[in-house]
Amino acid sequence: MSIEHAMRRALDLAATPGVPHGPNPRVGCVLLDPHGSEIAEGFHRGAGTPHAEAAALTEAGDAARGATAVVTLEPCNHTGRTGPCAKALIEAGVSRVVFAQPDPNPLAAGGAETLRSAGVAVEMGLLEHEARELNRAWTFAMEHGRPFVTWKFAATLDGRSAAADGSSRWVSSVAARRDTHRLRAECDAILVGTGTVLVDDPELTVRDELDQPLPRERQLLRVVMGERDLPASARVLNDRADTVHLATRDVAEALSTLHARGIQHVFLEGGPSLAAAFLATGSVDEVVAYVAPKLLGAGRSVVGDLGIESITDALDLHVLDITVLDGDVRITARPVLR
Repeated sequence: MSIEHAMRRALDLAATPGVPHGPNPRVGCVLLDPHGSEIAEGFHRGAGTPHAEAAALTEAGDAARGATAVVTLEPCNHTGRTGPCAKALIEAGVSRVVFAQPDPNPLAAGGAETLRSAGVAVEMGLLEHEARELNRAWTFAMEHGRPFVTWKFAATLDGRSAAADGSSRWVSSVAARRDTHRLRAECDAILVGTGTVLVDDPELTVRDELDQPLPRERQLLRVVMGERDLPASARVLNDRADTVHLATRDVAEALSTLHARGIQHVFLEGGPSLAAAFLATGSVDEVVAYVAPKLLGAGRSVVGDLGIESITDALDLHVLDITVLDGDVRITARPVLR
């Protein structure tokens, strides 16, 4: 098995279905003998469980001596709920470590230097882009000190999220709405403005394909942002998930507060004013748009005034994916940095 093949296998292991997307990164590890044959493999199953390297070393036993460890993330160099992986690799007698992504967490970084100091050969950067994408929200939060923000909206072909009479149930198809719940479940928090709560009274929970709420422990944090009070009867305040009301209009303040709570990925589903506030401050990192083949000609726009008067100043997006869902078109894109 080549080193690149082993790294791709490690990435597949890290992406094992059911592994939480946070608060820890998803990591995979493959151990190879001096001839390139696989000895063992492992992946991190979530906070408090053995790290990928530890799981692979346990499976390998004495066969790990002289092996090459292929890991998707730089082995950690700190003691948390588990011991440092760099030390475990050294003690197991691993002779070489190849990892994809350097650890951006200042508390855990430094594993590569610890390994080198112990005489272990270290190489980094193999399939780093793929590794960063695997943990895009975790990596972003570590490097930027705020959560990664995905802005989701559903609109007609002419960019309307609701008709002139305010009706908006439903712009998108059943397939698109189910897909939205899948994306919600991958995030830590869902955020709307007080206006959305007062007008639409959404519950903001994650539901399965049968439209049944997922268990409370799998629900994401519901966040309402804005200075207006919420009525006690609002569905967002029910007991199906935790809710926090951020009584501010300041986007940076809101994201800072959420980051301090350990939130790494925010799913933004607010109205046009809130969307405009996030876009204007450069706080949207990904856009997921469900475009329905309908025309209204009037009604609520998906985004408010951005102060853009010329096409040359338009916010450009780089399209990553286009998928058709029961007639609707899902477009996934990221803002083009200038």
